[in-house]
Amino acid sequence: MESTSWVAYAAAWLGALALILLSRHLRHRKLNLPPGPKPWPIIGNLNLISQLPHRSIHALAQKYGPIMYLKFGSHPVVVGSSVEMAKAFLKTHDVTFAGRPKFAAGKHTTYNYSDITWSPYGPYWRQARKMCIMELFSAKRLESYEYIRKEEMNALLRGLFESSNTNILLKDHLSTVSLNVISRMVLGKKYTDESEDSIVSPDEFKKMLDELFLLSGVLNIGDSIPWLDFLDLQGYIKRMKALSKKLDRFLEHVLDEHIAKRKADGEDFVAKDMVDVLLQLADDPDLEVKLERHGVKAFTQDLIAGGTESSAVTVEWAISELLKKPEFFKKATEELDRVIGRERWVEEKDIVNLPYVDAIAKETMRLHPVAPMLVPRLSREDCQVAGYDIPKDTRILVSVWAIGRDPQLWDNPEEFCPDRFLGKDIDVKGQDFELLPFGSGRRMCPGYSLGIKVIQASLANLLHGFTWRLPDNLKEEDLNMEEIFGLSTPKKFPLVAVCEPRLPPHVYSL
Repeated sequence: MESTSWVAYAAAWLGALALILLSRHLRHRKLNLPPGPKPWPIIGNLNLISQLPHRSIHALAQKYGPIMYLKFGSHPVVVGSSVEMAKAFLKTHDVTFAGRPKFAAGKHTTYNYSDITWSPYGPYWRQARKMCIMELFSAKRLESYEYIRKEEMNALLRGLFESSNTNILLKDHLSTVSLNVISRMVLGKKYTDESEDSIVSPDEFKKMLDELFLLSGVLNIGDSIPWLDFLDLQGYIKRMKALSKKLDRFLEHVLDEHIAKRKADGEDFVAKDMVDVLLQLADDPDLEVKLERHGVKAFTQDLIAGGTESSAVTVEWAISELLKKPEFFKKATEELDRVIGRERWVEEKDIVNLPYVDAIAKETMRLHPVAPMLVPRLSREDCQVAGYDIPKDTRILVSVWAIGRDPQLWDNPEEFCPDRFLGKDIDVKGQDFELLPFGSGRRMCPGYSLGIKVIQASLANLLHGFTWRLPDNLKEEDLNMEEIFGLSTPKKFPLVAVCEPRLPPHVYSL
């Protein structure tokens, strides 16, 4: 009797399981997924992705269309490669696609998804975004730090003047000014100065940031095929953990110094930098989600990395493109001489009167967006886009790199031509979907307003103060324009150039 009862129960369970599996199968079979290449077992479409994924995906999108379905291992991925698809993912269905996939980079390098970039959509992230908008990147706070940006710009120009008429590695100079600006705004001082009590040398710190951006954007096999994750086949996890230890040692030192100063100042304490602001917020009892120490470190790391990389990479690409097209140099310097004159440097307030310099910056960000596919998003629920089904937990990529090369939007899209932006009301604030270097919607880069200030001011002064040329042994057509893929896309071979002063000598005595 008991055995009959057991068999009946087992049959019922098996029947129920079969119905569940059948219903899932039918549901998946009925889904109207976007077009895409047929996936292989286990690896999906990873065999079609090269070391420059943005280029591989652009080539596939030209075959399968502006919305495309791929499989990266066991994970579904949908790619949007047109203005319409960018608008659908980043505006129309912004909340649905506001999630983040749980990649190894977020786990190992940002204190288990505690930063602004990788934290999942929810109360913690909403609070972080509010902090950025209301506190860290408010117009008033950015304005209060303008003197820092000006002082560091002067230091950059002095350094270039001292190195004039010699071969220089431009990115070294640009990274230094970006890092110094961000260090002083975020940390209160240049922690990377060469001094006896320095916790890290400038060179070490730049290498750490380069490694962070590379590892944050790599195609890690374990993120696509989870059961292989423990093998760390590419060695990325080992590198992430090693980098995390180095960064944590530095950030612990920063927080300890700031907390000690707060205690020493007592009631007279006034927040002078962004870490001070974050520590004050962490003490706020009214916060919806308590900001822990590791959260303060994760936000601080985001602010330093994001603020340093975008401007240095963009300005290096701009000068590289201009060296190949000297006629655009001439137009820019004519505008600068007319508007600024030859007796002073460009200030941030001048940019509004320099449409050609602005056009060069925009054209550079069109052809060389810092994050060519933005940071991946994740669908938080089932959704329909352009008549296609997008299941929950699908990873979403928006290829701003492909949009910047869409021949329906741009004449001769592969050509560098700043003139295309003259007289056009297109900005980079996330509302013009043909140009989205900082993204759009809820998960847009929160520090874009600072990034664009540093890019425009750096570019304007580099063009105003110096005539640029390639080293004597290099011709324009020989200049290598290959890139490296990560969360940012810098030049594969950093630009070596020669700068010659073009203003009266006394202007350089900053």
